[in-house]
Amino acid sequence: MSSRPPIDDTIARPTAPLNGWGVPVIRNVNWGGLKTLYVKEVRRFFKVQLQTVWAPAITTLLFLVVFTIATGARRPVHVGGVDVPFADFIAPGLIISQGMMNPAFANASFSLLVGKIQGTIVDYLQPPLSSAELLAALVGGAMTRAFMVGSICWLAMACYPGLHVTPAQPLAVLWFGFLGAMFLSLLGVLTSIWAEKFDHAAAVTNFVIVPMALLSGTFYSVDRLAPAFRAFSHANPFFYIISGFRYGFLGASDSPVAIGGVALLALDAALAALCYGLLRSGWKLKN
Repeated sequence: MSSRPPIDDTIARPTAPLNGWGVPVIRNVNWGGLKTLYVKEVRRFFKVQLQTVWAPAITTLLFLVVFTIATGARRPVHVGGVDVPFADFIAPGLIISQGMMNPAFANASFSLLVGKIQGTIVDYLQPPLSSAELLAALVGGAMTRAFMVGSICWLAMACYPGLHVTPAQPLAVLWFGFLGAMFLSLLGVLTSIWAEKFDHAAAVTNFVIVPMALLSGTFYSVDRLAPAFRAFSHANPFFYIISGFRYGFLGASDSPVAIGGVALLALDAALAALCYGLLRSGWKLKN
């Protein structure tokens, strides 16, 4: 005969959660965590807005001044069968290339890299965020910076004497601006995952991003290039981003806009899938 007291089944095996314990709070998407990380990314670059927002905008405007006044460029540019004033031609390319794409890459390529270098990468990996939510917050923060700098550049150029930057096709401006900023943000996340020190990220910027941006038709029409260089330009995804964005302002383009828009969407989807797979595997992040 046992000397142990009888066990009350109602106490040992409760049939209902106590004060909500055991009830799942995060079911599908962790919207609270996603919002928190996104706000953190935005606040991070906004705390040094003089460097991250205003400096790129001023640099973009200086490019406009140099190429329209200092060089004395006055000859119209032939685009899609239409002669366009030189200043009106390069302004959209400067907005998307220097004002949006470069800041998007710079922001996205910094987040995970600085965490790996400073040993705070656990702050990104430990919270209850899925790989898709982590990627969405990083890309969203970079795109926010891109659109902030791009909007400042556009507003400043709208006040520039003799310059016309009124969108002729607003949907094209939004479509290619969105896809272009996302493309560079995803490239930045990919670089941030791969790089182990700041020199690696700087090498990608100097030897990949900058050459592709400058050789994409920002300052010239690719129709005037030799066939070999024209073929190289048409193989550059930056060319379709800039050409489509310019079409939104001018209503004329030196590339097939519809094909370029679909190709950029497919390229962004492929890059997003690659970044998602690397984040989920923890490659160079969980070592």
